[in-house]
Amino acid sequence: MEFTPLETSRLILRSLEQNDLADFLAYRSNAEVARYQYWEPFTLAQASKYIQAYKNNKPGIPGEWFQLGIVDKATNRLIGDCALKLDAVDPRNAEIGCNLAQDDQHKGLATEALTCLLDYAFRQLTVHRVAAITDCENVASVKLLERLKLRREGHFVKNVWFKGEWGSEYSYAILEEAWLGKNH
Repeated sequence: MEFTPLETSRLILRSLEQNDLADFLAYRSNAEVARYQYWEPFTLAQASKYIQAYKNNKPGIPGEWFQLGIVDKATNRLIGDCALKLDAVDPRNAEIGCNLAQDDQHKGLATEALTCLLDYAFRQLTVHRVAAITDCENVASVKLLERLKLRREGHFVKNVWFKGEWGSEYSYAILEEAWLGKNH
């Protein structure tokens, strides 16, 4: 499936490009951005390898993350990335994730990007259910998912060994009919 970039009023969601390297490294090397992620702050070599691996990825391949850069239309600068993965066993189920540069947080941009990604998942890929997992301590992510009307389905207590200690996670999800009904 060929992918056409997605647009919102302030953003473009598109494939990562090699010329995104400096912006990508700037936020992916930030310890605060990495704080609740499974990855540690990126090095230049890791950032370059990551962009190379995902710059030509295609949507809708079960079991593989479809990674998109989040570009600010006003500055044409990469400010984050978001991703969608269809379940390998049942591709009608999907998972989303998002990273945003620290200076671009708390401006509604993650909400705008994920709204666009969810619309794409439900309308173009005809996904039935989209889930998201977040660290219980990641208050901004919890608020984001709840603002998007995902419902909390689970609270996993000390379920994951995370950065040297046991971490707890919340599981969120939204069904196609709930999303499409909400946006009509």
